[in-house]
Order: sequence, then structure tokens, then C-alpha cells
Amino acid sequence: MLSSFSVLSACRRGAARLAAATLVSGLVAAGALAGAGSAAAEETAQSQGGATATIGALKTYGAAVIHDAGGDQEVSAGLFEMSVDGGGTLQTYCVDIHNPTQRDAKYQETAWSGTSLAANKDAGKIRWILQNSYPQVNDLATLAARAGVQSGLTEQDAAAGTQVAIWRYSDGADVDAVDPQAEKLADYLHKSAADLTEPKASLTLDPPAVSGHPGELLGPVTVHTNAAGATLTPPADAAISGVRIVGKDGKPITSAVDGSQVFFDVPEGTAVGSAELTVQASTTVPVGRAFASESRSQTQILAGSSESTVSATASASWASQGAIPALSAAKNCAKGGVDLTATNQGDEAFTFSLLGAEYSIPAGESHTVTVPLQEDQAYDFTITGPSGFEKRFTGVLDCKTQGSAGGDAVQTLSEPSPATVGGVANDTNLAATGSSSATPLIAGIAIGLVVIGGTALVVVRKKETSAQG
Repeated sequence: MLSSFSVLSACRRGAARLAAATLVSGLVAAGALAGAGSAAAEETAQSQGGATATIGALKTYGAAVIHDAGGDQEVSAGLFEMSVDGGGTLQTYCVDIHNPTQRDAKYQETAWSGTSLAANKDAGKIRWILQNSYPQVNDLATLAARAGVQSGLTEQDAAAGTQVAIWRYSDGADVDAVDPQAEKLADYLHKSAADLTEPKASLTLDPPAVSGHPGELLGPVTVHTNAAGATLTPPADAAISGVRIVGKDGKPITSAVDGSQVFFDVPEGTAVGSAELTVQASTTVPVGRAFASESRSQTQILAGSSESTVSATASASWASQGAIPALSAAKNCAKGGVDLTATNQGDEAFTFSLLGAEYSIPAGESHTVTVPLQEDQAYDFTITGPSGFEKRFTGVLDCKTQGSAGGDAVQTLSEPSPATVGGVANDTNLAATGSSSATPLIAGIAIGLVVIGGTALVVVRKKETSAQG
């Protein structure tokens, strides 16, 4: 007999998230680079390329019971379906049992390093489960025989048993499938799982940002993809600016394959500026790729893919003289922050001031430093440079499977759809204006972000205390 429990949909409803509104103060005014232009900052999400998709509802699922100190809770367990931007369908399981799934949330294909899988020593075993169970193994008679399920498996049993096995490794959860056949499959998968390596991305560009002087080939940007080929879309104003996308021989190109190196050909004498290249392909996304959402919807992991559209972008900036920065960012969950990479391809040091101190990144050098952030912390900071250079980075650090305390929203098993996006509180806006990024720069930003993050946490905790009172 089950003890008293509440019934949830897909994964346990996550908890209160950080919310505050007017914490952007000191850092907004601090650290502006003298002489920087007033151009609007280019907003950059921490996407590394690949498939972008919108999550729908659970399509194939059964029931499971989570056992913890708060009692037993029955949840829906199974496969979600996602619609890929540009065409295609994905099937996913969740690896984030304690956080909510929001209907119609946008997801981006993400490296394990940008999710809770970064610090999970069993992440490779989750990939083994995905490759050796439903829907990759869609012959249910064969799957049942491997698991020793003599009465056979339904699709619902197979999906529920697979999700339960994944949760045991992704969240360390004490969870069982309600159906005996599904539970037997879960036990088989859990005990049999072997460690596999992380699958490669469907499409990425390395590096995602380059810089240099007009009259030079800016790059190279290397294309990494499992697609047979990819299409290159030149900058939107290429006909006016004269900026071309070329190969290493300087000849214009419109397509690429895995390993291709492409360059931005900026005509000599071109005024200070920037441009963006878009690369697109059609392919199946590798099983085991993670999918994360900036709206804090629970992290997913890929179980199956149709032929789908994938894309990635790279930017280039140039100037005739002085410092010429190229900036990019990526979440680093192993270190609990965002990695900012700054490269200066100019002919003089990139000098800037931040929080009353002056810093410099030498010409021809590159630095990558992690800006520490609190879990569930929304961030929004702009880095400025000479001649109006600005780049804005926004996102949410969502690296852990355990949500904050704050209560669960109950849904019945007959309503397995995720909650709506509108239920999420407003994000804290952490604005750190400064300039470029080198080790001292990031240290300055990090201090500010941590200070503001701490303030946000205090504010929210006070609000929660009042609500509970």
C-alpha cells in the first residue's frame, strides 16, 4: 500500500524561483569605458548551436512513485514530444525530476556542461539507457525478453520504465514504476547500464566569435556537424557592406561539411562594424543530447529524433586600429557559472575600467574565465568596448536537479500536460556594465553578480517567510 501522496504531472512541480525587480543599481553605472559609443548592445544567448524546439505534452507515459522524506508522490513518467523550429520532431525524457515542465517552453540543444549532467558521474549510463530502451528499441517483444518481462511490455510500460531508470541516475531518486512490468524494465536498465561518452552536437561553430582588421580574412570558424552538409547564410547586409563568407582560399562559399573552415572577408577600408553568419543543416540529433530552457523548464534528454533542422551562428567584429575584441559565453555547470571568453585581435591592449579599477587584455591574447552565479539566477550583463562595441549576455543558471523549497503544484495523472510558461516569476536583472573580458574583468563582474545574487536571495526568502506566516 502506498502512503499518503499527491499526484503530479511528469516531474514533481518545482519550487519558488528567485524573483526581484529593482536590484540593478551600482553595476549599471560602474565601469563604463571612456569614449565607448552608445550603440545598442547585441544580445547573445548562451546557445552553442544545434536544434531549437518547443516542448509539448507527455505523449507516451505510465505512473511512477517517488519516495522521499516528504512521503510518497505519484507522478506521470514517460516520453515528451518537441516540435523543432524549422521542421522536425524530438522525443525526450526528463533528467530534472524536482523542477517543473512548462508547456510551450523553448528549448535549445545544449552540451552536458551546461546542465546538471555536468557534475553527474552517471551521465554516461543515462545515455546507455536511452540507446538500449524505448523508443530506440521499438521491438517491445525483444525489449521485454532482455528485461525478463514474460508478460510483455506495452509502449506505456516501456516509456515509464525507461524514465524511472533515468531518474535513478539523473536525480539519484528513490523512485519505482507503478506497473510491475515497467518496474522490472526499470530494474533491468538500472542494473545493466554502462558508462558511455557524451554524444557530439548536431551542429556547432568554433569559435562562435572572431575579430580582426578590414582587408583580412577573419577566422577561421570551424563547422562541426553530423549532417551530410550545411548551408551558409551570409550577413543580412552583405550586399551593402561587401562582407563575404569565404573558404581558406578566399573564394566565396555557400555550403560546408563537418570540419570545414570558413572566414569573414571584410573589404579593406570598411568602417568599424560587425556581422553574423548563420549555418543551417538537416539531420537527426544524436541520442543523449541535452535540451535546456531559459524559462527554467525542466531539463530534457533526447531519446529519439526525426530529420530535423539545426542551426548555429558566428559573429565577427572589425576595426582598422586599436583593440578589437571578440566575445562569447557558455554555461559551465561544473563550476557553477558562465564561461566568458574574450579574444583581442587588435594591435593594442584592450584597456577598460570596472568598479573603479583599470584592466587590460594584451593584443593577440585570449582569456576564458568563469563568472560564478547562484543556482536559478537570471543574469543580464553588457560588456562594452571602443568605437561603440557592446555585447549583451542574458540567461538563467539552471544547473541542479533539486529545486528551491516552496511547495508543489498538484496535477492529476489524467492531466499529464506541463504547466504554462506564464506561471514563472519575473527574473532578477543582473546588469554588469564594464567593457571587455579578461581575468580581472570577469573577477569584477563576478563580485558584482554574487553581491546582487545574494541580495536577491535575501529578498525572496523574506517574501517566502511572510507568505508562510
